[in-house]
Amino acid sequence: MGDRVRSRENTEKKEDALSQYAAKSRLTRGRQKREDPCPIRTDFQRDRDRIIHSKAFRRLKHKTQVFIAPLGDHYVTRLTHTLEVAQIARTIARALDLNEDLTEAIALGHDLGHTPFGHMGEEVLNQLYEAGFRHNEQSLRGVDKLEKDGRGLNLTWEVRDGIVNHSKGSAEILGEGWGDANTLEGQICKIADIVAYINHDVEDAIRAGVISHCDLPGEVIATLGHTHSERIDALVCDIIHHSWPIGGNGGSVRPVLGMSAAVLGAANTLRQFLFDRVYNPSLAGVEVARAEEALRLLYAHFLQYEDGLPPELVSLPDDVGRKVVDYIAGMTDQFALRLAEEISR
Repeated sequence: MGDRVRSRENTEKKEDALSQYAAKSRLTRGRQKREDPCPIRTDFQRDRDRIIHSKAFRRLKHKTQVFIAPLGDHYVTRLTHTLEVAQIARTIARALDLNEDLTEAIALGHDLGHTPFGHMGEEVLNQLYEAGFRHNEQSLRGVDKLEKDGRGLNLTWEVRDGIVNHSKGSAEILGEGWGDANTLEGQICKIADIVAYINHDVEDAIRAGVISHCDLPGEVIATLGHTHSERIDALVCDIIHHSWPIGGNGGSVRPVLGMSAAVLGAANTLRQFLFDRVYNPSLAGVEVARAEEALRLLYAHFLQYEDGLPPELVSLPDDVGRKVVDYIAGMTDQFALRLAEEISR
């Protein structure tokens, strides 16, 4: 047993060589419920593993990123998006000598609470449920209260903070109202999320025939590059070289992530282009109307017939609307459509 105990302790000692601003697993603010430490894994490694083995994580493979019911096999799903975010975030964290395990755990868990049918599903649930709905808050609720039949995953404070604070809203990248997670690792995941989606969503939109490569703004091509890999490389390298410590802010009291003015401007231009040409127009069409109708039908049905919800949700000490939202938010696209069709017969 002694060797096994030293395995975790050796990893924790290695973390001491990280940046002084890196989160250290042995200094975690802890879990909501106390647990004995794992003899092999640090607390952040344990959190990562719990997320990967969760039901919500598995369901991400059947949840839409942008396009509903795409016909091709190469469109991004919520799961492949999550894996891309984790890869980008780990690269940045490693380059900045921050905690890669914490970064990975946050990245893998950040979208666990996302609805079926992408952001359209989120908007519909936000309209239907009087208390409102935000997918980042649902992700936290999932790991705290819904997984393991209501017992939750009992994650560390740092991972939970990164998950709930990853969402950007309509704020420009690093702009006013951007907000921050309370660890640099959480802030990395927030910016890695954008790096991932503004690039893979371009590829999906071209694949779907919504835009062509020639439509991309000239500023974006000139600054970030012509290809998917060139743009990601440009963004990641710029973040690394304009953030603490490589960017010259090592002496600042509060180190921050940064980007050069040119690359930041190009990234915001590309993001706005996607809203104007891809995201907002994608909220129309037959498939979208069908998906929205399904969500509204499911909400109305289970609001009336609470006993039709899974037993672990029925037993929660929440109002029925909250339980219905929990059930719908956890559904995959195809399950939601099938269930709505069964109910409507």
